[in-house]
Amino acid sequence: MLDHEIRGIRDVVQNSRLVEPNPEKVRETHLGSVEAFQELLKRSWENPLVFWEEVARELHWFQPWKETMTGDFPEFQFFTGGISNPCYNLLDRHIKSGAGNKAALIWEGENGETRFYTYNMLLAEVNRFANVLKGFGVKKGDPVAIFLPNLPEAVISVLACFRLGAVYNTIFSGFSTESLKDRLIHFEPKLIVTADAALRRGKTIPLKDKVDQIIPSIKGVEAIVVVNRLEHGVHMREGRDFWWHHLMRDAGIQCEPVPVEANEPGIVFYTSGTTGNPKGVVHSGMAFVVQNYIYAKYHMDHHQDDTFWCTADIGWLTMHIWGIVGALANGVTTVVYEGAPNYPEPDRFYQIIERYRVNKLFTAPTALRMLKSLGKKALKPYDLSCLDVIALVGEPFDPETWHWTREVLGNNKVYVNNTWGQTEVAGCPIAGAAWLTPMKPGSAGIQFLGASMDVVDDNGHSVPAGVLGNLVMRKPIPMLCRTLWKQPDRYKKAYFSQVEGCYFASDIALKDEDGHFWVVGRSDDAFNVAGHRLSTMEMESAVMECDGISEAAVIGIPDEIKGEIPVVFAKTTERVPADEEELRRKISQRIVEKIGEIARPGTVYFLDEMPKTISGKIMRRLLKEMVVKGEVTGDVTGLEDPHVIDNVSKSIKKAKGNV
Repeated sequence: MLDHEIRGIRDVVQNSRLVEPNPEKVRETHLGSVEAFQELLKRSWENPLVFWEEVARELHWFQPWKETMTGDFPEFQFFTGGISNPCYNLLDRHIKSGAGNKAALIWEGENGETRFYTYNMLLAEVNRFANVLKGFGVKKGDPVAIFLPNLPEAVISVLACFRLGAVYNTIFSGFSTESLKDRLIHFEPKLIVTADAALRRGKTIPLKDKVDQIIPSIKGVEAIVVVNRLEHGVHMREGRDFWWHHLMRDAGIQCEPVPVEANEPGIVFYTSGTTGNPKGVVHSGMAFVVQNYIYAKYHMDHHQDDTFWCTADIGWLTMHIWGIVGALANGVTTVVYEGAPNYPEPDRFYQIIERYRVNKLFTAPTALRMLKSLGKKALKPYDLSCLDVIALVGEPFDPETWHWTREVLGNNKVYVNNTWGQTEVAGCPIAGAAWLTPMKPGSAGIQFLGASMDVVDDNGHSVPAGVLGNLVMRKPIPMLCRTLWKQPDRYKKAYFSQVEGCYFASDIALKDEDGHFWVVGRSDDAFNVAGHRLSTMEMESAVMECDGISEAAVIGIPDEIKGEIPVVFAKTTERVPADEEELRRKISQRIVEKIGEIARPGTVYFLDEMPKTISGKIMRRLLKEMVVKGEVTGDVTGLEDPHVIDNVSKSIKKAKGNV
């Protein structure tokens, strides 16, 4: 049973106050008033099918649907029988309305290169590559793997697959050969798109070489298309390997979009499991576009003169939700940056915002904590007055960094929109509507349009406001995953076996008196100390209040007496005192003050870098394995930098040697 008597998270919630949006900004939104949005929310909750039907009609359909929704968890459909095409709604629809010469995509390479595409130009390139794919026999339903960094060619490949109705899977270009192999063996693509190499933090990362090593293990690959990014010498096998620029040179710029039914699969994304067996999450193409069109519109308050930057890598679904579909469905200009946003200078993030006058930003809590650690001095050279909305996803967002984001980075003039979403959910059914709903430092937002979220106990019963429980979804939404690639039984067991009639998110959350949800960590991140349930968020928020700390992660490890005890991992800033023991003492004392003696950590480790996924989420499970087992035995394919594990191991051994 979940314990709601621990005062830590309750104190964070109770001390957080609603921050009302600027009335002038409210009037500039699509609805023009808070009351109008509240009425829209109410209607979407009371009759979600009517709401989704109204939203879908704002997009273009070749043939109308027969039923707005059929079935229920775990097998459901939206817009059944409706025929359309995702790419048409992202590009052609805007061109036909007169926006063809408007900037669609701005790309900046890590080495300073830039490329710009209008909607007309982008569609021409997409059509070229769609014709290339057709030349290799790729048709609706065929699997295509995209193993590229954040290049224009990556976006073009995604859109070309959408145009043909092919099922695509993008894979993080920083993955190891083994991680790439695991995914490609399971996905079995007909065609692979890759590059000679990728540029990451100044290093050349060979991509084609990795593909060559594992091709003998992959069934059904008929062709490999290679982008010549860095003139990195690669072996090209005649009849199988083809240069992107050669194929594109000979391809025509006209390609009719292939009609696809709203529920046909369009995207497969692999998400790390607790074992070495990643899950291939399957999303429909058109239903994905419908929901992320309307969600991005209100999450970001998107207008067609926006310049939007999603800082995620294309190997993570966040970029597809926000940087591609959410942005292009709303006709805005989207910025894509190739490298890490703190390289080659720590303030590269600020440079990009200023250079392109980014007014809408989507990033991760980790990135904002990194910026905060640079201090106010790093901000001084830059004019960031263009910023209007800053949204984020990935981890619990501590109130201290929330206030810094709004007051320092945003100069008290921005809307900070923390959200909750998952690869499986493919968007954010918990979030705020920019300039239309009150903000609340630390919360993930409210139940959003058309969603039905709840917090329940282990028996599936709703818990009162302020009580920790299991986060569930009670009714399907269009963008929710439909199955797992080649594993339908695993899909049902993973998400629908825990609480009858609900999608089980495997997250611990509470809902407060104002209707805001607080997602405090994964079910497997929470732990019990002497019978008391503790969450990662409440303890990490306390650690982040200590001077000299830029990031924190808390895990629970086995203890003979208490069952489990907390262990803290902290990344320090330049302001960290020379006396590490004194800082350890301060961290422990702060946790005790905020939560209670029961939460006093057994150990505090200091790290140079946290083990993170490519979306910036700290992988606490790996930290726990390092402490408990002395090694990592589970799935590490989601790590951005696998070498971090070695550094964590050294830090743990060093600390244990000093204890």
